[in-house]
Amino acid sequence: MQTVTFNAIEKLDFRTKESYKTLRTNLEFSGKDRRVISITSSTPNEGKTSVSFQLAMSIAEGGKKVILVDADLRKSVLKGRYKSNAARYGLSHYLSGQASISDIFCKTNIPNFYVIFSGPVPPNPSELLGNDAFRILLEYLRNEYDYVIVDTPPLGSVIDGAVAARYCDGTLIVIESGAISYKFAQKVTEQLEKVDCRILGVILNKVNMSGKGYYGAYYGKYYGKYYGKYYGKYYGNNEEGGLHAAVVQKGLKNGKAAKGEENTHSHEIKNGSDPVKEKIPEENQIPEDDMIQLDIDMVELTEDTEPIEKLK
Repeated sequence: MQTVTFNAIEKLDFRTKESYKTLRTNLEFSGKDRRVISITSSTPNEGKTSVSFQLAMSIAEGGKKVILVDADLRKSVLKGRYKSNAARYGLSHYLSGQASISDIFCKTNIPNFYVIFSGPVPPNPSELLGNDAFRILLEYLRNEYDYVIVDTPPLGSVIDGAVAARYCDGTLIVIESGAISYKFAQKVTEQLEKVDCRILGVILNKVNMSGKGYYGAYYGKYYGKYYGKYYGKYYGNNEEGGLHAAVVQKGLKNGKAAKGEENTHSHEIKNGSDPVKEKIPEENQIPEDDMIQLDIDMVELTEDTEPIEKLK
């Protein structure tokens, strides 16, 4: 097995590392049968690769054997971001029949942390991820590792993420605060629903609190309430172990809304006018206990991809 070295790992502060531990623990409590987890986003630049890497590293530090599968066959940033030395074979080599399963595993300089890089960009990523070889690979990894984290392309851009997710036990969706609309997030959910993939939770990323205590709490509810309704509708309200929504926040000391502000939120209008408050629709509300918030001082997470127009 080839050994690779990650030479540019972010140094997280104590509070940030603890927040990833919380996410790791929530994932563990989501059920023993949920060990192959895909991580996606709605659009590029929302931070899914960094979240995938840091979550996998946290799992490894917790003593579990974990492998990170880079399934973003179109525009992978994993190797470049963490300054890793090149692997001889990657996922696309295996899926196209140019390498065996044993050829693509890499041991890393992080104990318990293994990786499969994406490999060269193929002409038909969706077809490769949808073929039986990918399913066989994930089943093999399930038997060899405690957790399998699959970094997939943004669902709002290409269908690859949904194609890969159908072979996984569940999906975590990374959403950048203020970057996409609620309706667009619902469309991403519908893509996963079509392949019967369980949504384990939402990670709200890059929340800029700007001194507004209720801001992060609202965003967690804004997306979290919809996914909470989704769990109840499709998997039963009494099912134990749901991850629900996690909020990856920046500069927040207390994630809960201030008293009297539970049902309002603040957002900046594009033309530069003052923030406005809006009512959270009553039908979207779910119990406070159904949402997990991570009090996190998050490092800036950006993808090495070209920016796309923000959707409203």
